[in-house]
Amino acid sequence: MLKRVDVEHLCPGMFVHEFCGSWMEHPFLRTRFLLNEPNDLERLRATTIRQVWIDTSKGLDIPAEVTAAEEVDSPPEETDKQLAQQAKPSSTSKELHQARAIIGQARETLKTMLHDVRLGRPPDLPAAGQLIDEMTLSIKRNPHALISLARLKTADNYSYMHSIAVGALMIGLARRMGHDDNQVRQAGLAGLLHDVGKTRVPLTVLNKPGPLDPQEWAIMKSHAQWGYEILQPLPLDESIAEACLHHHEKIDGSGYPDGLKQSEISLLARMASICDVYDAVTSDRPYKEGWQPAIALQRMAQWTPQQFDKSIFQQFVQTVGIYPLGSLVRLQSEHLAIVLDVSDNRLLTPQVRRFYCLREQRRITPGIVDLALPEANNSITGREDPADWPFKNLDELWHGFSSTHSNSQP
Repeated sequence: MLKRVDVEHLCPGMFVHEFCGSWMEHPFLRTRFLLNEPNDLERLRATTIRQVWIDTSKGLDIPAEVTAAEEVDSPPEETDKQLAQQAKPSSTSKELHQARAIIGQARETLKTMLHDVRLGRPPDLPAAGQLIDEMTLSIKRNPHALISLARLKTADNYSYMHSIAVGALMIGLARRMGHDDNQVRQAGLAGLLHDVGKTRVPLTVLNKPGPLDPQEWAIMKSHAQWGYEILQPLPLDESIAEACLHHHEKIDGSGYPDGLKQSEISLLARMASICDVYDAVTSDRPYKEGWQPAIALQRMAQWTPQQFDKSIFQQFVQTVGIYPLGSLVRLQSEHLAIVLDVSDNRLLTPQVRRFYCLREQRRITPGIVDLALPEANNSITGREDPADWPFKNLDELWHGFSSTHSNSQP
């Protein structure tokens, strides 16, 4: 049963089901949890939240002499139905539209948060938690749309978008690895906050448009330790701060700051290392064009014995897809195409948009081919590196895809 009670009547052992107020009014990263730490009660009573819903089926009830403000039997099921509806699967084309809105909100949230941290304020954890929840729902609806769209950046928003992209990749990877909801949330937060230490890096170094000199590189490498120092005092799981500290460690011990090897590196840090590198190498920078997603996976696979945990990397490939959205591929029909849509049961047969005829060496009117359909009579014969072709703005061929273009053309 759910009971709405005043915060002064709460005690350890009760299960908080929901706060009666905005998520911005409390410091907790979760909205449902067992009160098992005395300082949780102190933190809650110090907020403007005056009442909460408790679930007596999952924790202690209120004392007999205390009267609940309200009691209900059914809302847990109703809430679960609402959450299920929010996470109802959607097509890639539909979710791309929702993902754009989430990313727009996330960009402003991160911009404000990192600005505040640069001024010496702590990260806004409730805002970060809300953002991770929205991103998780999007990835539950469609595991590829948000992850792929977050890869698109400009020089002006790289810092914010990189954190958003790594957070999204961490959520997708954690879900792929079978983590529970709380672990997925921690993974997302670790990704979102992994570079928070860069707020202490001088802007002249952080925004330098070319390679760093040895002194600047030493400063930049300090961001991992600085990030740990920022996060460690906060009410976060220690694994999140450790992931921030060690996301540049490598399996062979050649990383920094501590030269850890293999299992000495925490699970979240090993996951963050892969997600961080993937987003970095697939992003355009002032001094270097990003690699195409499928090419990035191919090259990262070559680094795996030295740099990445092999089993986690294999799960990561399944997360983003063998041919991630936006990949340039060669078809059996001697066409070049861009991957538009992919799912777990069709990793090798995605939906693509062909736009170039190799036989005639010319652009053609783009047409959509669903390689999973027998009538397509086509297949992918290999990846192509956009650097080998004089094409510009290939991303426009996939992220502008909408449901109005759903008819396949074999």
